[in-house]
Amino acid sequence: MNTDRRRFPFVQFDVFTSKPFIGNPLAVFTDGRGLSDEQMQLVAKEMNLSETTFVLPRDEATEQKRGIRVRIFTVREELPFAGHPTLGTAFHLRGLTGLREVALDLNVGKVPVQFEEPPGQPVFGEMKQVNPEFGPKHDPEAVVRVSGLRDGDIDPSLPIQTVSTGLPFTIVPVRGLEIMRNLQPDLKASAEYLQRAGGRFFYFVSRETVDPESRLHARMLFYNGEDPATGSAAGCAAAWMVAHGVSKPEERVIIEQGVEMGRPSQVFVRASRKDDRVVNVRVGGNVVEVLRGEVFL
Repeated sequence: MNTDRRRFPFVQFDVFTSKPFIGNPLAVFTDGRGLSDEQMQLVAKEMNLSETTFVLPRDEATEQKRGIRVRIFTVREELPFAGHPTLGTAFHLRGLTGLREVALDLNVGKVPVQFEEPPGQPVFGEMKQVNPEFGPKHDPEAVVRVSGLRDGDIDPSLPIQTVSTGLPFTIVPVRGLEIMRNLQPDLKASAEYLQRAGGRFFYFVSRETVDPESRLHARMLFYNGEDPATGSAAGCAAAWMVAHGVSKPEERVIIEQGVEMGRPSQVFVRASRKDDRVVNVRVGGNVVEVLRGEVFL
């Protein structure tokens, strides 16, 4: 082996599940210092997961004030925020520190993650996301034309709306599970539409669910395939649910995702109301470590 090569250790987790080999996989590089932006992007592409994170340790005083610096990459780009990377990385850092709260310094700002240890149950983590910004409501006919849906597929009782808690998603409510199972969105047309209309990705949801304990069934398909669980989109959906009466303020409900791809995930969400605004969006779940390794550069 070439001894001149640098070694960068990583830990891989399954997020939004308490069982291994389901949920959403995440690679966490435990010390990304010394990697350039281009190298981080190359490593994320090599891992070929929805996202890969890089922890960048700093002095203790800075970390206490601003949080632990973490950067998030998909196979194609750096993101200001994403949910399952935040939760999974915070679980890793909790394992090192034993803290009940871990704050991450992301490109979107400081995001705290609190941990609960229910007796006899796996550790549960819950992140507080940035307060939601509600964007435009969309014409169902326009969304049908670009998303691969058919006339009558959209649930007329709820609006199609863009919401952001750090990353904007356009929530598209459809009538039921059969429509969800048969989704075949035109990703190019969808991306072009969203670039004009606001939002980065569509987040398809249905009030008909596989698990009767779930409040929504969800799917998110994007340029790297399908995402088994999308914590950033789930936060947007939590705000959307409270705003439109699908859930009550402070009610913790489950969004199920990843079912169609054989990686079922449970995303626990809730949000508050203050005056006429939806605030205090929280997204939580369980995390399981599945492997460790090193990348050589």
